[in-house]
Order: sequence, then C-alpha cells, then structure tokens
Amino acid sequence: MDDKDREILQMLQGRFPLESEPYKVIGDKLWMDEVSVISRIARMYESGAIRYLGPFFDSRKLGYKGCLAALNAPPEQVEAVAAVINQFSEITHNYLRDGNPNVWFTVIAPSVERRDEILAAIKEKTGIKNILVFVSKKLFKVKVDLD
Repeated sequence: MDDKDREILQMLQGRFPLESEPYKVIGDKLWMDEVSVISRIARMYESGAIRYLGPFFDSRKLGYKGCLAALNAPPEQVEAVAAVINQFSEITHNYLRDGNPNVWFTVIAPSVERRDEILAAIKEKTGIKNILVFVSKKLFKVKVDLD
C-alpha cells in the first residue's frame, strides 16, 4: 500500500462523493484517472486491505431496533449454529469468543417484534434456548476513520 492508496482510503471513509461518477471525482481530487482509482480499490479489496465498501447507516435514526446477543454453542456445533445465525440478513456480524457464552452476534431489525422473531427462530433452529440479549442504553462510538 502506498501513499495514493492511503489517500483513496481516506476519501472512501469520510469524504465519499455522492455523485454519479464518484471514482472520477476522487481521481480528480488526487490527480488520478477514474480507472486507476477503481483498479487500486479492486487491488486493495483482493488483498484484504478493504473488506467492505458500502454505506453505513445510523440504524437508530432509521427506526431500527438492535441488540448484541450471545449464546453458548457446544464446540462441535459452532459451525452449524453460525450457519443458522447467518441465514438472517438482519444479523450484521457474528464471532466466536473464548469462554461462555462463546458465540456473539448483532441483530438490527426494523422493529422489536422482528428482532424477537429472529432470536426465537435461532433458538428453535439451534435447540439452544438461552440467548443473552443486550440492548444498548447509550451510544458512545459514533464514527471512526482509520489512518
């Protein structure tokens, strides 16, 4: 990764142009052509330097209801439990941690009812009846741009 790549990443994170040709606008600001910008982004994506390129929305302002949830999956069932969790588009991410509970995930749904339906379906499909649910009371981390 060179200085131009870093400049592109900065533009993608906090100053992405909302234009019909955003990569051309980025290129113009960085003294590059549009194709070079797109090629560099593709290379960074393929190398793993970029894992996601897309918008992040403030789900609360859109009326969505979310939570952090955790359950304890037996080691031999972790993959199967993760597969069940991943069936729902409202699950933003999940991860395995040491200890008990060991599978953690976040749910962001358009309503409390839908969030609870998802949690109930995960319980039913996995046979794990105890899911801890943590609803945030206060948001501390609003925006993070990485150098």
